Amino acid sequence: MPTITLSVPEELKNEMEESKDVNWSEVARAAIRTKVAQLGILKAISAKSKLTEKDALELGRKINKTLHKKLAS
Repeated sequence: MPTITLSVPEELKNEMEESKDVNWSEVARAAIRTKVAQLGILKAISAKSKLTEKDALELGRKINKTLHKKLAS
């Protein structure tokens, strides 16, 4: 199995060391698996989309603006 190295802030590392019974490598593998699966779903959805990147960015801006107005009220 290939190996990767992760950098974490010192504070996080100290907190991780307080839970020595946790298999942090497995926690990282699970998080990576979850993210890869999410990206696969997004890729499948976007492959069928007829929106251009420009259209998607504009839609995102409109959604953000609407949410901002709603939450600011």
